[in-house]
Parts: sequence; structure tokens; C-alpha cells
Amino acid sequence: MTRTKDPPLVLVDDDTPTNDEGVAKVESPVAPTWPLLPWSRGPLSATVISAFQRQPGTLGATPPVSGIDALSDDDFSLALYLCYEVHYQAVTDAGWEWDPDLLKFRAELECVFEDRLRDEVADIKAHLPLEVVSLLEELIRAPSGASLSTYLLESGTLDQLCEFCVHRSAYQLKEADPHTFGIPRLTGEAKAAMVEIQFEEYGSGNAAEMHSVLFGNTMRALNLDDSYGSYVEVLPGVTLATVNLVSMFALHRRWRAALVGHLAVFEMTSVEPMARYSSALDRFGIGPEGRRFYDVHVKADERHAVIARDRMVAGLIRAEPELGPDVLFGAAAVLMLEQRFSAHLLDAWENNRSSLIPWKSNAG
Repeated sequence: MTRTKDPPLVLVDDDTPTNDEGVAKVESPVAPTWPLLPWSRGPLSATVISAFQRQPGTLGATPPVSGIDALSDDDFSLALYLCYEVHYQAVTDAGWEWDPDLLKFRAELECVFEDRLRDEVADIKAHLPLEVVSLLEELIRAPSGASLSTYLLESGTLDQLCEFCVHRSAYQLKEADPHTFGIPRLTGEAKAAMVEIQFEEYGSGNAAEMHSVLFGNTMRALNLDDSYGSYVEVLPGVTLATVNLVSMFALHRRWRAALVGHLAVFEMTSVEPMARYSSALDRFGIGPEGRRFYDVHVKADERHAVIARDRMVAGLIRAEPELGPDVLFGAAAVLMLEQRFSAHLLDAWENNRSSLIPWKSNAG
């Protein structure tokens, strides 16, 4: 799975030469550090991709955001994903990061996204602040459908394991970055606990041991392209929604408690699945270096789970008890989206088809 394609087709002004579909080829991407801006999936993503190849302040009219399932629609998810990416990587001119019109459009997308999340996630309220931790544990213990990690360990193919890593690359190649936005928004014990977790996510100061770097090693061991953003355009909306969720929580102070709940779920649910993924890699002859990303998580997240539960979540609730519902919303939302993600992959594989969007379908 290597990225070999022409530059994207984008919407253009009336005086720009176009093909029959009203789009024009771009000779080179704006940002040399981004592999290529992806093919659009529809009018929403086309609007953002086209704008990113112009100067800030030129977004223009945007399509209506209505009648869309924001948890699975490919066009919607890619548009929101790219709006968030300007806060992480050099996708385009840096001036777009705080462009007022782009932020307004992003806010419209976020409102639709939040509404769909609330359609799916029950409003969980704790009668007492101390109940938040126990309710969090109940959410995690609740049945969640078939296990993706068990499938890959017991019967998955090498191609399916590669597909899984392609899906996860959208988050894992920037692992820890979204949650780190939460550090200045917390205080006291919760802040210190998040810092401790994040410090180890960043390799405890050793760049070669950063978890994002270790995941890149896994991708190379599977002969995948480990460059950041290289597979974005083959990722379906159900995958991008999982990344958009953490970015939405990360980039808004009002969602700081939901971000805590999100991180707590990551840390409290990862040990057994990570062990299975490592064993699945071993089944296909992937050596220790290629498995290290998963092996490190098995060891680290045993401690991180306790830190997240007893100090980060409990510390936040002791300091700001009114934020309990937001912690539980963040936790429930990530569990729900991860369940949808797993179901998408397993359904595709059960029907002997790829869970990714084929390259050629993006080119028209």
C-alpha cells in the first residue's frame, strides 16, 4: 500500500480552466510536508481542499450542512478532519489555522457532529461526584460487540492486519498530541496525572521511543507508508469520525472533561487488545521492532489505567464536580464510535471486501 496518484482535483473559480466535472488539477500541494491534499469526497470536503490551495481569507460560500450522518458520511468527515488538521500539521498556509470564515464553517460542522453524538449517547448523570469513576467503569464493562483484536489474532489475514494499521494511522501517527491540548486546561492533580501519562506517550523524552514513532515502525514492518497523512483519502467516514471526536474535545476548553473521559477510556481498555495485536503481528512473522508499539502499550497502560482512573478522572471531579457528565459523555462517545469502527471493519471482512475506500474511486 504505497501512495501513487495524481494531485487532487479541486473546485475552482469561474475563470479557471476545468474539466467536464468543473474541477481542475493542482500541480503541487501547498505544504511540502503533507504528502498530498486528498481527493474530495463531495462538496463539503471539496470546499476545504480548494480553499487550502489558495490564500487565507478566500473560503467563500460554503455548502449547506444538512441531511448528513456526521458519524459516517465520508464527505462530512473528511471536511471536518481537514479543518482540524491545520492545528496539527502544515497542511496548508499557516494563516488558515485562525481564518474566521474557516472557523465559522468548522463550527457549523461541529454542531452537526455533536448533535449526532448526542443522538447515540445517553446523557449519564451521577447523583454524587464520587459515582463518576464507578459509572465510567460500568461503561467500559458494558458489552460492546465482536472484538476486533480477537478476530485479527485468531483468523485475520495479513492484508486485514495491514488495513487495520492504515485505519489507525490517522490517529496513531499523532498519538498523544490531541490529549496534550488538555494539559493547560486542567489544574492540580488532574493536570499532573495527564502530564505523567503524556510524558510516557512521548517516549519519556526519547524521540525514538515516542509512541507515534513506534507506530511508524510497525507500518514500515508491514511495508506500509508511514508518512503522516499518506492514507487519509482511503479512510472512510467511520474512521475519520474517531479522530474528529478527540480533536473536537482537544480544541475546545469547554470539552476538557470529555477529553479526560476519552483519554481514560484509551488507557483503561488497551492492555488486552494491544497484547492481541502484538500476537497477531507475531503470527505473521513481524519481529520485535515491528511489535514494539503494542508491547510498550501493554506494559505502560497497566500503570496508566490506574493513573487515569484514580488521579486524572477522580482528581478532576474533586476539583470541578460539575464536570462529571462531560467526563462520562466523552467516555461513552469514544466507546460508541469505536464500536461502530470495529463493526465496519468486521462487516467488510466478513463479506470479503476491503474496509478502505479504493484509490480509484476517489479519482472519479
